[in-house]
Amino acid sequence: MKSPLKAVPRLRAENRFHYIWVLQIVFWAGFVLVTFTTLTLWYEQTSWAYIGHNLLQAVIAALLSLILHLIFNAIWELPITVRIVVGLLAVLVVALAWTAFRIASFMWITEEENVWSDFGGWFFGAIFIFLCWSTLYHGIRYFYLLDSEHHMKLQAEALVGAEHIKRLNAESAAKEAQLQMLRYQLNPHFLFNTLNAISSLVQLNKAEQANGVIVRLSRFLRYSLDNNPDLKVPLRREIDALMLYLEIEKTRFEERLHLDFQVDPDVEDALLPSLLFQPLIENSVKYAIAKSPNGGAIRFRASKAGERVRLVLSDTGSNKTVESSRGKRSGGRGIGLKNTLDRLKIAYGEDFSFDLGSSDSGGLQTTIEIPYEASAEELV
Repeated sequence: MKSPLKAVPRLRAENRFHYIWVLQIVFWAGFVLVTFTTLTLWYEQTSWAYIGHNLLQAVIAALLSLILHLIFNAIWELPITVRIVVGLLAVLVVALAWTAFRIASFMWITEEENVWSDFGGWFFGAIFIFLCWSTLYHGIRYFYLLDSEHHMKLQAEALVGAEHIKRLNAESAAKEAQLQMLRYQLNPHFLFNTLNAISSLVQLNKAEQANGVIVRLSRFLRYSLDNNPDLKVPLRREIDALMLYLEIEKTRFEERLHLDFQVDPDVEDALLPSLLFQPLIENSVKYAIAKSPNGGAIRFRASKAGERVRLVLSDTGSNKTVESSRGKRSGGRGIGLKNTLDRLKIAYGEDFSFDLGSSDSGGLQTTIEIPYEASAEELV
């Protein structure tokens, strides 16, 4: 299938030839009319001989103007000074030939005599007529060029716009699919652990506690469903959602799980991707608290660092060596870490930092810095 843009020059070229034939018909028909009203009628030369000569000279002039068209077309790409000189010479030659034919045919058809003595006047008139024709010809030619450029520009803009919209739609669909994939990767893992906790409580005949876990699970899932993964939420709402999850885990681990959350008031309304820290918290519970006989603590710090928000999550570990690196997996926690890193890349591109290291107690510490974005609630 041919591009619409490539068809424009051909279509506009067809219009150009259409304009030339319109010029020929309108201009020389006008010439016949003006000659008839200003000369034939004025001098009362209304016989068929004078009318026939008027029509004949118009036909010959139209044919000679086509020769000018071929000459102008041949020199169109030359410098403007060359075009002017050659064009004027061509007009003079054509006007001279037409004048000679007009006088000779006029004397032959009308049997007039001593007309050659008026050659200068006839020649001057011919030059004026062909200069007018040449001016109209060049005007139409330049109009054609401007018209073609305008249509090509519109076609190009339309194609670019269509490609841009197509690319944006593709990027949006890919981003949404990737985010959904990350959330689908996260939710089964979380549900599996939570259902295991509920099952353990039921086996221990702790129905009231199991019911409490189910209620908290329902509230957490409701929060997860109500917040699209590609939207950002205030930090305080993120903390509330994390506490729903941690309350479920505290029912399971009781006094073995200690929480230490400190959030500066000036970042409570800072925006971040919803449930960004949930897989990291889940990792700390699974690989630090659950594997340590005495349990451990999970610490979270949020503060403002210039125009960025600094978020630090750490745990006390399970007495195993932690690999310190930037953006690498650690101690079997790869899925949760990769999930968080991928979501940060989607949300911020390269405008974030993600560092892993050892906490003071020997566990894993994750430090994230993102641009500070105030929520609409804070702006109000």
